[in-house]
Amino acid sequence: MTDELYERLKAYEGRAAATGGAGKDPVNAPMIRHWCEAMGDTNPAYTGPGAIAPPTMLQVWTMGGLSGHGARSGAYDELFALLDGAGFTAVVATDCEQEYLRDLRPGDAVTFDAVIESVSPRKTTKLGAGHFVTTRTDVRADGVLAGTHRFRILKYAPSTPRRKHTRPRPVINRDNAGFWDGVAAHRLLIQRCTGCGTLRFPWLPGCATCGAPTWDTVEAGGEGTVHSYVVMHHPPFPAFDPPYAVGLVELAEGVRMVSGITGVPYDEVRIGMPVRLEFLRVDEDLELPFFRAEAGVRGGA
Repeated sequence: MTDELYERLKAYEGRAAATGGAGKDPVNAPMIRHWCEAMGDTNPAYTGPGAIAPPTMLQVWTMGGLSGHGARSGAYDELFALLDGAGFTAVVATDCEQEYLRDLRPGDAVTFDAVIESVSPRKTTKLGAGHFVTTRTDVRADGVLAGTHRFRILKYAPSTPRRKHTRPRPVINRDNAGFWDGVAAHRLLIQRCTGCGTLRFPWLPGCATCGAPTWDTVEAGGEGTVHSYVVMHHPPFPAFDPPYAVGLVELAEGVRMVSGITGVPYDEVRIGMPVRLEFLRVDEDLELPFFRAEAGVRGGA
């Protein structure tokens, strides 16, 4: 049965996943600005006359938003229905690869086509047994190929139910492994570009300021202030106990990171509140960095 199923899955390789898709908006300066602000990317190439879009925004211009795209093919839905019917009902994104062929500039009209590039044989993973499905999207600007985006997911049958009250595990890869090594040693490490000296967080493979690929680290002193925050009420999740505060903390070194805020009730967290780093064990084998405020201390409005 396994071989028969794989032959049926493999028959979808090369079939269209989306045909004649069109970006809902042309490449535009406001979306570039929002992206750069969210990523902390201050490269001057992305602003002013003659600006280009950050290459890593390639997928942004093809996304359908909540309403989706009408370009998705029946073959794509059929493939996922087949996997669901075989018991591979869970899904997790594993990685993506992008190739950039030309700059995208404000005003460019983006179109795209996607193909089901490959379906792997049945693989056994820590999550459970399943199949990796890779989709390749060719992105064009005014009809000229601008880049290629490969997106790979694992459709799997969970091997065992998740233990109750267990936090989701961080995704650790070659780009951020050093950060998690630091957390294990109770050190909060910040990347520092060895080309221009710019500090950056979260960890990235290259410098957004000068483009240099080399870096070292500095250890954060642990002091910061709440730059912004939200209070999470919904959806409920067994590993969390809402309501709770999640803050965007500006470290004394100048970078910002998202973390839980402890030490005061969720409704007493305020912008400008001083906080200090601590490491808390959230379950039997996972510790995470949090930021603690002194009880009764409030920042500015």
